[in-house]
This record gives sequence, C-alpha cells and structure tokens, in this order.
Amino acid sequence: MRLYNTASRKLEEFKPLKEGKVAIYSCGPTVYDYAHIGNFRAFLFADLVRRWFRFNKYQVTQVMNITDVDDKIIKKATAKGVTAQDITKEYEQAFYDDLATLNIERFDVHPRATEHIDEMVAMIQSLLDKGIAYKADDGSIYYSVAKFPGYGTFAHLDLAGMQEGARVKNDEYTKDAAHDFALWKAWDADDGEVYWETPLGKGRPGWHIECSAMSTKYLGSTFDIHTGGIDLVFPHHQNEIAQSEGASGKPFARYWLHNEHLLVEGKKMSKSLGNFFTLRDLLGKGVDPRALRLTLLSAHYRQQLNFTMEGLDGWERALRRIDDAYLVSAPAADAAGPIADAITVADGAAPQGADRAIDDIRSQFKDALADDLNTSVALAAVFEMVKLANAAAGMGPAGETLLAADKAALHDGLADFYAVFGISLPEAVQIPQDILDLAAQRETHRARKEWAQADAIRQQVAEQGYRIDDTDAGPSVVRA
Repeated sequence: MRLYNTASRKLEEFKPLKEGKVAIYSCGPTVYDYAHIGNFRAFLFADLVRRWFRFNKYQVTQVMNITDVDDKIIKKATAKGVTAQDITKEYEQAFYDDLATLNIERFDVHPRATEHIDEMVAMIQSLLDKGIAYKADDGSIYYSVAKFPGYGTFAHLDLAGMQEGARVKNDEYTKDAAHDFALWKAWDADDGEVYWETPLGKGRPGWHIECSAMSTKYLGSTFDIHTGGIDLVFPHHQNEIAQSEGASGKPFARYWLHNEHLLVEGKKMSKSLGNFFTLRDLLGKGVDPRALRLTLLSAHYRQQLNFTMEGLDGWERALRRIDDAYLVSAPAADAAGPIADAITVADGAAPQGADRAIDDIRSQFKDALADDLNTSVALAAVFEMVKLANAAAGMGPAGETLLAADKAALHDGLADFYAVFGISLPEAVQIPQDILDLAAQRETHRARKEWAQADAIRQQVAEQGYRIDDTDAGPSVVRA
C-alpha cells in the first residue's frame, strides 16, 4: 500500500519496521471542552488507519494521548473556580462517550500526560545533558532550535531571520514566531495548584514534550506511523521531531499522515458565525451517528471537507441504500423492503459474468484504500455494489438473476465496507405486508401519473412509522 508522507511530501510504499506489525501514534484531545466535529475528523481518520491495517492482517498497536495539563485547561479551571482535575475528568469521560457514539474503538493505550511526568523530566534532562536545551532566568527550560540541524525542514520553515535565543513560552504559535520553545514551564501564580516538584524545578511540562515522552514509552524511539490534523504540522509535530530525535539520536516516526481541515458551510468553524458543532450539538438535532461517521470519511483525508447539513442528509440517504443492499444480499435474506430474495444484475448483465464484475468491484474498493486511503474512490466502488444489489427491487426494473455464490460475494463485499469504514451493521427489519401493499399501490398510481394519490399513500405509510425512498433501482421501504 502507498501512503502520503508529510515528511517527504511524496507518496511512499509502506514498509513496516517489523513484518506484519504496525505501531501508530495519534494525537488525541486536550480535555478542556467537548471535541468538535473538526477534531473528530482527525480521530475518525486515525480509526480508519487502524481498521485498514487490521483488515490487511497487520498486528496493530496504536496509542492516542490525553492532554490533561496545558494552558487552556488552567485558564478554564481558573475562570470557573474549580481545579484543573475537575475540568479534565469531566471532558475526558465525555471524549470516551463520544468515541463510543461514533463507533471509534478505544485505542490500545490512552496515556494521560499527568501520569507521565517522570518520562518527560527524563527526556528534558537528556536534552539538557546534550546541550540542546537550556534553563532560562525564570527557571523555565527551553529547546534551542539552533542546536538541532534541520529544524524547520519538516514544516518548511524559513528560519533565516530568526534571532538565536529568542523564546516563545506559549504552547501554540505561528511560523512567524518560530523561536526556542518551552519544554518545562517554571511555576508562576497564574498556574495555581498545577505544578510538580521535580529535579528540573517547580513547574509543569510544555505541550510538545508530552507526546514525545509518551510515544517513546509505548512505541519506542522509532515507530511506523504518526497521525494528526494538518494544523499540528507546526509547531507541535515539528517540535516533537526535534525533541525526540534530539534525545534519542534516532529517527522518530517514519510516516506522517495528516488530515486536512474541515469547513462548515464553506467557512472555518466559529462560534460567532454559528457554524461551530460538537458531536452533542448534532445529536441534539437528531443526526444519525452512523451517517455522520460516513460523512466525515466521505472525502479523501488530504482534501478539505465541507460539512453541510444538506450534505449530511444526502449521506444519510446513501447509507440507507447501502444498508438495504447489504440486507437483501444476505443469504436467505428476509428483505427489508419490497425486494425479492433473488437479486438481479443491473443493465442486463449475464449471470455468468456477474462473479467477475463483483470481484472487479471488490478489488476496486481495496485498491482505492491501498492507494493512500482514498475513501472517496472506495465509496464509488461501494455504490457499484449497491446498484447490483438493488436492481432486484420488486417494483424496480427486471434483470437477470444472480447466482447464489455471486450474491454471497456481493454481501461479503459490502461487509468489507462496514468493517473498514467502521460503520455498525444494519439490522434487518421485517416490513409488514400491509405496508408493502401500500407501497405497491403507490407505484401503480405513479405509473399512471396520479401524483396526488401517490403522495397520499406516502403520507399514510409515514404515519405508520415507515418511509418510502425512491432510488435509481426503484422504491425501498424502511422503518422511519
């Protein structure tokens, strides 16, 4: 498989450090608030990476950190008059609840920064011993970027005008402010009770050292893949590389995978614009988590994704079509709509060639994902499978009957989609015969262009808790 490596800005063939195994570190949340859907695009991508490698029989070890000490947490705790732990405990649990809602598997390890202070202190001490870090007058410890050859290469920084020894203490800053950055922040009154007494002095870690220390502890000095949002390339990931390689003298992550930004209605999310959504905001609007997951995975991860409620509705309808196709192609399926047990080939294809067509489509699905996890192309293959399955809709166009073996292959191909995309399998729903009869009557009216009668039947069906969806392959009845 090929992956786009941010470090080289090229597509590269993936070669694991250890045959049949892959070690992945994924940047996790700072637990000071509910994660928004832009965050979840990154977390879903990390989940997709894991699922794809497991699908390909790799033994996966994946770590996602929990940042439970940083500037934003302290600021919020101070504003609310509570402890930092009160804040982080609440929002860490909310994060895990949200993972479950979106069917994101818990990672092998979710290390908390506050439980790895010793590892951070040891790494900082190593950098001090090597002369790569230094202590400032206020007791804070900084990384000297001038002492690390190649600093800025990963993030494509122009350091020509940077003043040696200039420092930045904030965790987040722009490329224009690229200076020596804080590894250890000496305590001041604004930190309140958030500090540790260590050989480095009284204080707390900087944000960047947390990930370096925890990834090294659980995955080693060198590991296979590091994932995160494109906004983390600088300063966070650039600084992780400098810290980790400066301390160990070895290469850090071998492949860097970054997902692009998520826009909402074509604009960057902003509370002032009213287009800022947490998962909980969308659930409150009645959004289906399965459809939201598919929406956030629908575009290639290196393309910006424009989230709209209209687009979400479209993907919810698309998912219903996939669900119907999966259910009707199941062995001895009890159709979840007016669909016969035998399914037919679209466009009159002969059954003798159906097995080859299905195999080709399944290969297209896998090839797309093997080519830098191209989910949009993979989904095109999924909809080709859906067309085959839904061609047998009882009120749809007739075609040639698929052989049982072809039907099973189609069902398995759709099962691959659910497995890799991490979308829970649909449950078969037995549609009452009287509802199916009404749907058939509606088709008769539609054929006669009796639109008022057809609309009245659709409303009657809706009042009984079911919905008629008109698809290219004919109508399908589902529980509303």
